[in-house]
Amino acid sequence: MTKPFAGVRILDFTRYLAGPYGTYQLALLGADVVKIESRDGDETRGQLVAAREWVERKMPPGFLAVNGNKRSLTLDLRRPEAVEVVKRLVATADVVWENFRPGVMDKLGLGYETLSAINARLIYCAVSGFGHSGPERTTAAFDGKLQAMSGIMSITGEPAGGPMRAGFAICDTIGGMTAALAVSSALYQRTHTARGQFVDVAMLDAALAFIPGPVSEYTVAGIEQRQIGNGSVSRKPTANRFRCKDGFIVLAVLTEKQFANLMKTLGRADALNDPRFKDWAARTENIAALREVIEGALAGDDPKSWEARLTAADVPCASIWKIEEIVQHPQLAHRDVLQTVDSRYGPMRLVGSGFRLAHGSPGLDREPPTLGEHTDEILAEAGYAPTEIERLRRDAII
Repeated sequence: MTKPFAGVRILDFTRYLAGPYGTYQLALLGADVVKIESRDGDETRGQLVAAREWVERKMPPGFLAVNGNKRSLTLDLRRPEAVEVVKRLVATADVVWENFRPGVMDKLGLGYETLSAINARLIYCAVSGFGHSGPERTTAAFDGKLQAMSGIMSITGEPAGGPMRAGFAICDTIGGMTAALAVSSALYQRTHTARGQFVDVAMLDAALAFIPGPVSEYTVAGIEQRQIGNGSVSRKPTANRFRCKDGFIVLAVLTEKQFANLMKTLGRADALNDPRFKDWAARTENIAALREVIEGALAGDDPKSWEARLTAADVPCASIWKIEEIVQHPQLAHRDVLQTVDSRYGPMRLVGSGFRLAHGSPGLDREPPTLGEHTDEILAEAGYAPTEIERLRRDAII
């Protein structure tokens, strides 16, 4: 079955994470993503990791993670000849996607107004920290700055320990996924308008859009947010992290039935008749006593054993899984979340998409490209003769 975006060509000028993550989502769904890199390559190709051999190959894990199914073309965009190559490619492209600071592509002679004049159906997606309008539009922005500025860090971490960053580049991936949705929307709209458009994605906007609950609690009810550590956003005292023997477990007990199942499985059915725990209001008032009951029971066994026992009793919970553990989970194998692709370095397992379709599901079919691997192929498709390609290479344009 054909994938949803088969036949859609994307000229991908993105680097680092937010942009490449977004274009990767559509590449998994069948789009022909042409990754246009400088002659030195996407900056993440030089990302330092413990496995030095991957850096020497210019294929570190951070790059591999979000560049499968793409083709690589190198161009020195500072050269007028390279700009002419892009314009030629734009004539038959569906999407141009970039994540430079606002104004950079205009200075290169490749801004939206210029390219849309060549191709009126072109969808031009610009991903930046603050968008292409507003007082902060030209301010530099990376994930850490946006985690701090968006309010995410203000509600993350222990109250006594101060604000804490997420353990991954959450604003980058949120920005990339938002851009993927935005471009998908523009492509769909084009099917009945026949018009392209400028798509302006601000990572700060996207971060706020992903925390609507805390934001609306303040804007609607005036509730100022605080760090809640490992407590639940539900404020239920049985939906927190608890200590077991040799580790921790997170409970997500939110209903009366789940609470009863929890107490019975812990061997503390007597607590169900304790007036201190008769309802959620009482449990919240007596949270310290309730925690003592729960952790006193949990201390008798390790997290994984409790996870199995409580799950069997229909009590939502999980021990703290490490990355090296969860990637081996049979649930992920069944869903084909981590997909294996053949590469010049041997079989490679990479994360695919987070959903499946009944027809044309996203899939990883091509290994991430080496730098400039498809330059000749892409230029030939655009009508360049072998002698012209050789001249471009000789003149260091490609």
